[in-house]
Amino acid sequence: MASKYTAEFINEELIKQTLAQNAQITQDEFNSIMAKAETAAGLNMLEVAKLLNIEDDERLNQLYAAAHRVKERIYGKRIVIFAPLYISNYCVNKCQYCGYSCDSGIDRKKLNNEELINEVKSLEAMGHKRLALEVGEDLANCDLDYILESIKTIYSIKFKNGSIRRINVNIAATTVERYRQLHAAEIGTYILFQETYHRETYAKVHVKGPKHDYDWHTTAFDRAMEAGIEDVGAGVLFGLYDYKFEVLGLMQHAEHLEQKYGCGPHTVSVPRLKPALGVDLATYPYMLSDEQFKKVIAIIRLALPYVGLILSTRESATLRDEIIKYGVSQISAGSCTGVGGYSEHVSGENTPKLNTAQFSVEDERSPDEVIYSLCKSGYIPSYCTACYRQGRVGDRFMALAKSGDIQNVCQPNALMTFQEYLCDYASEATKAEGEKVIAEQVALIKNDNMRKLVLVQLEKIRQGKRDLYL
Repeated sequence: MASKYTAEFINEELIKQTLAQNAQITQDEFNSIMAKAETAAGLNMLEVAKLLNIEDDERLNQLYAAAHRVKERIYGKRIVIFAPLYISNYCVNKCQYCGYSCDSGIDRKKLNNEELINEVKSLEAMGHKRLALEVGEDLANCDLDYILESIKTIYSIKFKNGSIRRINVNIAATTVERYRQLHAAEIGTYILFQETYHRETYAKVHVKGPKHDYDWHTTAFDRAMEAGIEDVGAGVLFGLYDYKFEVLGLMQHAEHLEQKYGCGPHTVSVPRLKPALGVDLATYPYMLSDEQFKKVIAIIRLALPYVGLILSTRESATLRDEIIKYGVSQISAGSCTGVGGYSEHVSGENTPKLNTAQFSVEDERSPDEVIYSLCKSGYIPSYCTACYRQGRVGDRFMALAKSGDIQNVCQPNALMTFQEYLCDYASEATKAEGEKVIAEQVALIKNDNMRKLVLVQLEKIRQGKRDLYL
């Protein structure tokens, strides 16, 4: 099956050589790299390798500040909010780091149609508009037809003022034909984490199952893009191997997509290895410290300034609130990694009926609590899905992102979707803080016509209109 596809674009020797040759960085080199980074033009492998070796606080603080500025230059103050939706945890793969591993002993479950509807209604009741659909790999228990039917059902559900407007999909590497079917189902981003770019480690942690094939997995984005899917979401599970190697592997993968398809990854996720059923973290020698994690996030923002940089609820609330400043543009909120967990939570069942969670969640705040915290920090929580629905995807999106022009639509659309949230779901405290944020951000819109239009649209939303966007 995989003979046609080889991941030759991941050059391990070049990565190791680049890291070895750039283990030191002079002050002049640092200044030059940072000057380039500030232009939001991105960085090459050599420059990234040098930044990865920074250890002193003064340079790290400069790095963080630059990442903050570059993120705001491109995406402004908006932070996209989403939630994962796990619909099946059946899996035939034996992956050493994952609670879904075929031999983990986890309770297996797949949502039936009624359960799926209840999960979506529960998410809509929290205010969610964007989902990441998650499944294990098991074609016997969770085939593509089930996934496609689930997508159709999710899009069809309208609960009170709620609706899901974008479904990103995280399924195992598959064929071009199956990706065509996903594309036809109007998915948003196709998400697939590499986990690790290091072949030896990849083989070690993916013991058996289809995911064991490094080349088939690593070339999945090629087949997805061949099938017409223009937005793909990459990610590394930090802690499996040396983080410096992984960042350069990510760089090579992004460069390959850019060269071959004219468009790099739409998003990059940065999960860290966390406790899960059957997973002993003591056996993993490459776990990242918080400081190393902050550095990785800042460097990815500077190296790939156009990407949506995603931070999950794997991290604690305190750390998430801090790390957002270093270049993050998307976060999950109110996440549940168990199958059927949202409706159980809404019903008041604090103890899940089954143990179905993929990994442990550290930020257990409700979406409203997360949003309140974002508002207090001056951010615009955004549920925007306009680019996807207006055809601003793939290279069209990238052109706007790389120029910084995307902010001209991101900010107005973020404000409108946030106004929806405040009207329909917010607590009184969050509503008060949110209205302050909206007033402050509207005043900062430089174009008079755009500012007037946004004010008109906001008032329409307050009067009951929904799903307005540019």
